[in-house]
Amino acid sequence: MWMETNSKTEEETSRSRATTAQCVLNGLRLCTGDMEHMDKYMQGRFFVLQLVLWGLRGVSRVILANNPLSGALIMAALCWESRWQALLGTVGVLASTITAVIMGQDSAEVSGGHHGFNGMLVSLLMGVFSSAGDWYWWLLLPACLGSATCVFLYSGLSSVFHHWDLPVSVFPFNTIILLYLLCTGSDNPYFPHLPAIPPGALGPNDTKLIAVEVIRGIPLGVGQIYACVALGPCLLILGAVLLYSPLLAVHALLGSAVGTLAGLSMAVKPDFLYSGLSGFNGSLGCMAVGGLFFTFSWRIHLLAIANAFLSAYADIALGNLLGTVGLPACSWAATLTTTLMMLLTGSLAAYRIPVSQVMAPEDNLRSRSQWEAGNTAERESTDV
Repeated sequence: MWMETNSKTEEETSRSRATTAQCVLNGLRLCTGDMEHMDKYMQGRFFVLQLVLWGLRGVSRVILANNPLSGALIMAALCWESRWQALLGTVGVLASTITAVIMGQDSAEVSGGHHGFNGMLVSLLMGVFSSAGDWYWWLLLPACLGSATCVFLYSGLSSVFHHWDLPVSVFPFNTIILLYLLCTGSDNPYFPHLPAIPPGALGPNDTKLIAVEVIRGIPLGVGQIYACVALGPCLLILGAVLLYSPLLAVHALLGSAVGTLAGLSMAVKPDFLYSGLSGFNGSLGCMAVGGLFFTFSWRIHLLAIANAFLSAYADIALGNLLGTVGLPACSWAATLTTTLMMLLTGSLAAYRIPVSQVMAPEDNLRSRSQWEAGNTAERESTDV
């Protein structure tokens, strides 16, 4: 009798543990991926609450994610790094998102954060290159105007890129920030900025490297996508990507490591290796191909690594070219090489995902598996 009671108690305990574990797992699943249930929950809510959700999605879109919780973690990382930079980023994403609403842009694009991430990047880079220091309030004026202008460029370019089913990506950001830096100049009395230094400009004794600093620069390369240079905020940003998609986080680190390796092979300045500047374009290129715009497979994994190398070398070349006139290469390299990869033909083109159907890499992989299983079942039924 006692044995039967004891066995029943153990069974009930094991069942309760399994139920608790399942509830925790289901809760984690609700916080990962695209979190589409949040959009349904926010329908009919106050406009301010919806604007916060759209803005957080725009924040995460900078690093190719689409998760409001990831956006909140990234904003926390920016506050940790610099409250001034966090303010500029907030102003940028809000200015561009509100401009898109006023212009009557597609509601799905607005709610998905597509009009927020370019504005955020413009504002962040204006703060990074400003030589007026932090809390220079006049900088908010060009930050708002530049972020709002991104919406016009995004809307115009989307009609052109739509013919090839290509994403507009960060073409507006790269264009606007270069135009702003060219207009102001380093000696502008109102908005002076620091000139960019070419990555290949070696100084005396620049051939000696510190291995620990080079390795440390790999996670910093992920944080440099948001212009973060401290290790703690960069790791928090990596954690935000991990929350959205573990596969994307792996490719982010892998791409940054590839970019660092490319920088070592080209003997770039040690500061570019230590700060992660040599890795962030490789990180972006590797993430874009390795599961986001292509369904993940071992062939796509190799293509992602190749794109990371191509992005990193193109970044060094463009950095040396634009650096001669004091301009940064920004993320032109990753943007251009990824666009070229998406125009590939042949067998790899079968793995390409239409832009309108892009989801988290794990969801992309699951959808393709279901599609292939459905096709297999249909063929078998036809044969019978």
